[in-house]
Amino acid sequence: MTNSIGVIWNPSKIDEDQLRTAVEAAFDSDTDVRWWETSVDDPGRGMAREAVDAGCGTVLAVGGDGTVRAVAEVVAGTDVVLGIVPQGTGNLLARNLELPLEDIPAALARVSDGVPRAIDLGWVELDGEEHAFAVMVGFGIDAQMLVETDDDLKDRAGWLAYVEAMGRALAGTEMTSITLTLDDDDPQEIEGHTLLIGNCGMVQGGIRLLPDATLDDGLLDLLLISADGALQWLDTVRTVVWDNGIRRLFTLEPETVSTESTRHLTAKRITVELARPQAFEVDGEELGEVSVFSVRVQPAALRVY
Repeated sequence: MTNSIGVIWNPSKIDEDQLRTAVEAAFDSDTDVRWWETSVDDPGRGMAREAVDAGCGTVLAVGGDGTVRAVAEVVAGTDVVLGIVPQGTGNLLARNLELPLEDIPAALARVSDGVPRAIDLGWVELDGEEHAFAVMVGFGIDAQMLVETDDDLKDRAGWLAYVEAMGRALAGTEMTSITLTLDDDDPQEIEGHTLLIGNCGMVQGGIRLLPDATLDDGLLDLLLISADGALQWLDTVRTVVWDNGIRRLFTLEPETVSTESTRHLTAKRITVELARPQAFEVDGEELGEVSVFSVRVQPAALRVY
């Protein structure tokens, strides 16, 4: 590992003295450690550029999903290795990488002693501007579940928390017409109220909304939900929670289940046009309403500890 490390930390997530003490204990005394603090106006992109320009071979993102995404967006495609010290509430990429979530020394030890792994990164274009995402983007119930689900309930009840959140999100969900284009295929005219596109699929509580999604397969996974009426909603909950969730834990060769109202697809490039604007989220962060967006995968874009 390089002897030059950049630490980009979110002061709203961790005490500075605590972090500096942990970093000092984790690395050799001859390691050149440089520090950047994020701000409300910049969650880490500018700091990451400065760290790369300063020659840091490893950049640590210390914070939540927003900090990790901002740093990843800058170091993608470079030789710089991304180290993650999760300090947020979701920590979705960290969960999918099976990183220590509430143990700063353990997360830093993984950086100091580990071997970096190459993973893909997703990019979504909105209004002519691209944004990176490490986990998932989408609209509909998926976005509401990620934003609204009670954090304490997630920790205590796991998948039950998402059933509860799904019930609360239903009231604000309406079907819309969608023009969907996968790679070089012809456009499809479909109906749905939830569209989720991801680089990996596990959220809090251990639930895998995209059960086949992996971080290094060079593909994006898509979930379309078009449930209408109580019976289809019950079927959707059963499919997401049981068939593609709990049951997979006990099956040697699990197969993803799709239904009339819950479809799973894969592609490298996806274009979506909506008949009506929808509230859109990127890695759990709401970015306003969109009508048109396109998504692509950048294979092996990041090296992470």
